[in-house]
Amino acid sequence: MLSVPWIALFVAAPVAWSATLRWLAVGLLAIAYGGALANGQLGVLAAIPLALLVLAAYAVSPRQKSLMQCIGHVLFISLAVALSMHWMPGFHNPRVIGPVRFSADAAPFTMYLNLDKPLIGFWLLLVLPWIQPSHELRTALKAGVLGVLLTSAACLLVALMIGLVRWEPKLPDVSLLWLLNNLLLVTFTEEALFRGYLQGGLRRLLQRRAYADVLSLCVASILFGLAHAAGGWRWIVVGTVAGFGYGLAYRFGGLRAAVFAHFGLNVTHFFLFTYPMLATP
Repeated sequence: MLSVPWIALFVAAPVAWSATLRWLAVGLLAIAYGGALANGQLGVLAAIPLALLVLAAYAVSPRQKSLMQCIGHVLFISLAVALSMHWMPGFHNPRVIGPVRFSADAAPFTMYLNLDKPLIGFWLLLVLPWIQPSHELRTALKAGVLGVLLTSAACLLVALMIGLVRWEPKLPDVSLLWLLNNLLLVTFTEEALFRGYLQGGLRRLLQRRAYADVLSLCVASILFGLAHAAGGWRWIVVGTVAGFGYGLAYRFGGLRAAVFAHFGLNVTHFFLFTYPMLATP
């Protein structure tokens, strides 16, 4: 059963998308991280990255000079890498699944409810509203559905061809917890960073150039693939292909479409194919 801190954190994720409910999201985050501190899942040293994120938010404010904004973005990128890699001290992320094999030939899977990595997504949504391009819900939904279909077909076909997964339908008893964590913490954070911040930011920088869309899409997709390097070259390939699919969904439907496409592929992978991958012989 989820405790109050995790319920608050899960609820804060969709709330943070609304500009009018920003302060409610901040309040929910305070409850979540305050509760985690009381439960021993957050240490005193976690105050260091939290303070640095506040400092980065101040530095990137439109009221600051260009040099200060650049320093703020460099600081945020450094923190984003460190938080993603779980390098920052003070976070005691609880293990809630595994290690478990969802099928006989699958590699063991372990899942943690992370307190560090989601800070990236929350910071972006609360500090940089421009990562969410304005698209009508209907447009976002169309781009998201198309993104799910095309990206799932491309990625899973590649994954089958290179021996990463097999067709293995299943319904694990931890499915609900996996779905909540994957949508509200993992997928939204990764899309906010790679599509909203990197792809969207590059496009803003190069907006007067004819190749802005193509270059921003390619750079963000390749970096997304490289972010999966810990899994080996096959994950880099699949991650890069997925990045292109999510990036196209973002280009034509905004951040909501990219999250939908990403989550849709993850769900298809989880329920219908070997998860997370075939065990190494």
